Amino acid sequence: MGTLVDLYERVGDAHREFSCCDTTFVVEATGLRVNAAVSDARETADSLEGQLNAFETTSAVSQLNNEGTVTNRHVARIVRRGLEYFDRTDGVFDIHQGRVEHALKAFLRGDSDSLPETFDTGTVQLDGDQVTTDVALDLNGLAKGYIVDRTAETLASPGRRGFVSGGGDMSPPSGPVAIESPYGDDTPLKILETDWHIATSGEYRRERNGTDHVYNPQAESLGSRHESVTVVARRDCMEADALATTLAALPLAEAQTLADDWDGVEALVIHDGVFHPTNGFDAHVLDA
Repeated sequence: MGTLVDLYERVGDAHREFSCCDTTFVVEATGLRVNAAVSDARETADSLEGQLNAFETTSAVSQLNNEGTVTNRHVARIVRRGLEYFDRTDGVFDIHQGRVEHALKAFLRGDSDSLPETFDTGTVQLDGDQVTTDVALDLNGLAKGYIVDRTAETLASPGRRGFVSGGGDMSPPSGPVAIESPYGDDTPLKILETDWHIATSGEYRRERNGTDHVYNPQAESLGSRHESVTVVARRDCMEADALATTLAALPLAEAQTLADDWDGVEALVIHDGVFHPTNGFDAHVLDA
C-alpha cells in the first residue's frame, strides 16, 4: 500500500498562478495526479507564448512578420481561424493589422506618443503548417484564447477536472465565476455558471488617454465602443476571444445583431451603463 503522501500525489487539488501573455494565468485541477498536470499545463502555456508572442524577436510570429513565411502548426491553426473570422465579420476582425497592433501597443505602454492613422491590406496563404504573408499579421486577438484552450487540454484526463483562466479568457469553469465590473468597484456585473468558454473585452483593461487596444479596420476607427463585452462560446475559448474583441469594436446595434445571429455564442454588452444581453445569455447566469 502507498503512503498518504503517495495517495495525495495521485488524488487531490492543485492551484498555480503565473505570468503569461502580459496577464496572470490561473490553472486549477482536481482529481488524479494534479501536481504533475498543472506543471505540464504551465509548460504548455510558456511554450506557446514563446512561439506566439509577436513582441518576442525569436518567436514564430515574429519570424513570419519579419520574413514573410514560417512553418509552425500553432501559427497555422490561428491564422486559419483568423481568416474564418475575417470573412464572418466582414473584415471587422482582421488579422492583417500587425503594424497597427504594434503601434497601438507601443502607445499604450508609453513607448510612443503616436497612434496609427491608416490600416493595412494584404494576402495570406496557407499550405499545411506553412504560412506565407505579404503584410504583418496581428494574431493577438486569438493567441491568448488559443493558449487557454491548449493549456486546458493538458489538464483533461479521466478522473481529473481542470480549469484555466488567463486575463478574462477562460476554459469552461469548474464552478461559478464573476464578471469583473468595468467601473472600478468590487461588485461583479454577473455571476456565471456555464460549461461554455468565456472571454471578456473592454476599454477599462488597457487604456491610455482615452485610447485602448480595440480597433475596427472596416470603420477605420480606434477604441472600444462599450465599457465591457462578455462572450460565452460553445466552440472554444478562441471563438469567445475573437467575438469579444469584435463586439467591442462595433456600434451597439451592430454588435447586438452579430451576437444574436452567431450560433453557439451568447453575449453581454455594457454600453453607457446599460446591460444588453443576448436572448440566451441568462441561461449561463447563476440564479438569473
